[in-house]
Amino acid sequence: MLSLSPVIINFVYAILGGALTLVFMWIGYKLFDITTKLSIPDELAKGNRAVGSMIMGIFIGVGIAMGLVVGMSLN
Repeated sequence: MLSLSPVIINFVYAILGGALTLVFMWIGYKLFDITTKLSIPDELAKGNRAVGSMIMGIFIGVGIAMGLVVGMSLN
């Protein structure tokens, strides 16, 4: 049976958690883009700070939620 160090296992969990967080951030962005009637990239290119703040809120919220999930799985 292969026995891995807890440090290596935690590192693998952190890498997988980071990748999973990025995937969920992308999904959240795409769902928000589909459900709104505005073009997010066009609005950001025009300098619309309100749209940028909404996207920032999505990323922060998903990041915190996924960080808690990953952190709890390490215990």
